[in-house]
Amino acid sequence: MADDKSFDTEKGSGGERHQIATGDTPAMTTNFGVPISDNQNSLKAGARGPTLLEDFVLREKIFHFDHERIPERIVHARGSAAHGYFECTDPIPEISRASLFSKKGKKTPVFARFSTVAGGAGSVDTPRDVRGFAVKFYTDEGNWDLVGNNIPVFFIQDAIKFPDLIHSVKMEADRAYPQAASAHDTFWDFVSLMPETLHTLIWAMSDRGIPRSLRMMEGFGVHTFKLVNEKGEETFCKFHWRPKLGTQSFVWDESAKAQGADNDFHRRDLWEAIERGDHPEWDFAVQIFDKELAESLPYDVLDATKIIPEEIVPLRVIGRMVLDRNPDNFFAETEQAAFLPSNVVPGIDFTDDPLLQGRLFSYLDTQKSRLGTTNFHQIPINAPKCPFANMQRDGLMQTHVPKGRANYEPNSLNEAGEDPGPRPVSTGFRSAEQHVEGDKLRMRLEAFGDFYSQPRMYWNSMTDNERAHIASAMVFELSKVGLVHIRERMLGHLQVLHPDLGRRVADGLGMELPAPAEPFKQPIDLEPSDALSIQKNWQKTLQGRQVAILFDEGSSKAEIDTLKKAVEAEKGTVFTVAPKVGGISLDGGTMEADGQLAGSPSVLFDAVALVLTQDAAKKLARDSAAVGFVSDAFAHLKAIGASGGAKPLLDRAGVEADEGITDLAGLPDAAKLRYWDREPKLRDLA
Repeated sequence: MADDKSFDTEKGSGGERHQIATGDTPAMTTNFGVPISDNQNSLKAGARGPTLLEDFVLREKIFHFDHERIPERIVHARGSAAHGYFECTDPIPEISRASLFSKKGKKTPVFARFSTVAGGAGSVDTPRDVRGFAVKFYTDEGNWDLVGNNIPVFFIQDAIKFPDLIHSVKMEADRAYPQAASAHDTFWDFVSLMPETLHTLIWAMSDRGIPRSLRMMEGFGVHTFKLVNEKGEETFCKFHWRPKLGTQSFVWDESAKAQGADNDFHRRDLWEAIERGDHPEWDFAVQIFDKELAESLPYDVLDATKIIPEEIVPLRVIGRMVLDRNPDNFFAETEQAAFLPSNVVPGIDFTDDPLLQGRLFSYLDTQKSRLGTTNFHQIPINAPKCPFANMQRDGLMQTHVPKGRANYEPNSLNEAGEDPGPRPVSTGFRSAEQHVEGDKLRMRLEAFGDFYSQPRMYWNSMTDNERAHIASAMVFELSKVGLVHIRERMLGHLQVLHPDLGRRVADGLGMELPAPAEPFKQPIDLEPSDALSIQKNWQKTLQGRQVAILFDEGSSKAEIDTLKKAVEAEKGTVFTVAPKVGGISLDGGTMEADGQLAGSPSVLFDAVALVLTQDAAKKLARDSAAVGFVSDAFAHLKAIGASGGAKPLLDRAGVEADEGITDLAGLPDAAKLRYWDREPKLRDLA
């Protein structure tokens, strides 16, 4: 046996134990406050002996670790979030009595969470998917949770179909793949049998399904809600979030490569923007309309698969949201945040939208499953910031200590001089009055039966390039569907949606067009809406965008510094890239790179600059990482600025001159755009 010598991992070279807690550093303790002297070794009977059962420090630490995980969200499991505030900029007291809309300049704390739908908590950020856009307003009249998406419509009309939808898009039940992807048999089988899904489907297959950044993503409340004023007068309302940076997207190849380059691309982008003070901001707008306008439309406003175009009901901006603080702890805040559509405040009310009605039940129920207790509202991230009190008591993990005898209402304990507890107030929430009558039955209104007109409107509202992206996305997705009858059935629907779309997808798949589907209601041609197009509304700005500067030995430090100042003057950011991150000798000094070339591909940036000597460019032209850096930037339709010496690398990467290829001085302006006209030269689109 080895000799019985031992060592103390918490003693210094002099044999004395380190003083761990000094000054303002707190002492490490157990969960019950007992100070811990050694966090490196379990308690043993001798240095080589068995671990003792009495080691409560070990027991508590392992016990807590074994129970650290809670059930992830069934949908929207992969998410990122931030704190901020909502500021009212255009009060609407004549429309809603909600206090957060009552006064210009009034600020309300918020916590916003953005998420993918299909993937698990450990999946990637950038797959093609609908994105969640949920905001918790901590108002002075209680919490309001606006739980929406980055797409203004949803796949289904009735909540009873939600489990089926999610089962179909999640990993297939027998093989547990694919993860975070809709390109498989079960999803397309479901949507091809449920044509009501077509409107959301065409949005998801468009560039909306692959957003460039969470900061560059629109948000929608999806449903039609009611706003109620002090007189009890009701108005219909739809909620919109519009990013100050404009709506921007990836192209598909870029999105797929971003998954490999950085699984946390969106999460990192949001976090780092807030850390550097580039606070994400959205306008908050409402579409306000009355019953008469609703009845004049050729579709039902309670149908969550329909929008009201802005050309019919313009948006009115009434506030803004700024996110200015990252979470202190991801689990405690982002993971434990519980959003409930049923959380509304006086002045905001529900409609009879059957999808919304089901959500009002489902979300409350799921929080008990995830967070383990009906007292999840006491978790700090979920707790209101205004006073709250009721007669609800006890339950698992109760942290409040109510005083007095009264735990019921009504009571008359005040007559005995005791505290009777809280009472209902006349200013509290009141559901809007509504006359209801009818037979109990399971059916939908005939007005819900037009499944093709609005997705056709979306198709007609796009640019030619955006339509090519939609068709190509459907070709890609359906090419992953192994069951031929599902592809044929889907093509039948696409022909009705628009003959051009059906033909393009069939050609892309190499299939004959089947007979068109038989619509329940014949579609009508609605007026196109330019507001639906990303490319038609592209915001020409460098703010929020990042330019990568590739340099190497001998590059001009003056050119790098000048370009960096020019980009930052336009409110963009710069990330320097080189073959090595250590100090590199330049013409005019030395410089360290922010990232190493192989680990910083151009897919992570919005534009690139090549500040290279001719000798360096020739050397990098033999480096696949450098060639890929440039060729991907070109293929992803980004601006490329180059010094005179960079030509050998540009030629090796196959870069052809166009408006997006510029000298260094022209890059800051060129980097504000994507160059969609370049795409047909680079890849075949459907």
